[in-house]
Amino acid sequence: MTKYVAVAGKGGVGKTTFITLMLRQVLREKRDISILAVDADPNANLNEALGITVTSTISELLEENKNIKTLQDKTATVSFLKKLEQCLIKTPSFDFLAMGDPQGPGCYCYPNNILRMYLETLGSNYDFVAVDTEAGMEHISRLTIPHIDIMFVVSDSSARGIRSARRVHDLIRGLQADISEVYLIVTHTVENSLESLADEIAQTGLQLIGDIPLDELIFQQDIIGKPLFDLPDEAISLQAVDKILRRSNILKDL
Repeated sequence: MTKYVAVAGKGGVGKTTFITLMLRQVLREKRDISILAVDADPNANLNEALGITVTSTISELLEENKNIKTLQDKTATVSFLKKLEQCLIKTPSFDFLAMGDPQGPGCYCYPNNILRMYLETLGSNYDFVAVDTEAGMEHISRLTIPHIDIMFVVSDSSARGIRSARRVHDLIRGLQADISEVYLIVTHTVENSLESLADEIAQTGLQLIGDIPLDELIFQQDIIGKPLFDLPDEAISLQAVDKILRRSNILKDL
């Protein structure tokens, strides 16, 4: 059965870093499984963190095909499905799909329905599906991503960031979406960060599953333009992500 994991939070808090390092550790521990990574954040940079190039996105195809109205338009539907398949980037370690920017004005109902069916079928072909979402979680609220086993809400180590995580959690609870477990991760922590934020964290209603310390190796990786996926094994951030995966039983369940 496919394991679906999603990461949510406002921009700049370390969502992409976390999901990149999560994929790195899953691949290290579970070499024989199939993985799909989905970048559903309009401010897309997961591909850069993973070291791959994106040439087309789902949203671009939706814009091109927003006038598809019904199943009777079979030629357009078949053409759209073929284009969706072309958006899938295959690498030796995992496959990748970029959702792209939010759509503009017009009717996207029918192509969105095709996308939903496509993602349901596509996801079932993998053991593990990891989704990098935006704070508003548009694709989850539209149910284009049908089910999430674990949602990680990511915040940086600031009171404002934790309050934003609380709003994300409120949004999750208001969605009619199938999300089984929700956890909080705090990033960029230093000594006593969690103690200082304890009251704010308690008000989120989220279970804190771990933190990711401020890691100089991440800054060095960015400066030289190397993918975070290639972070050295000794990176403290990588070790912290490994602990989170074990606490959430992701590695055990795969």
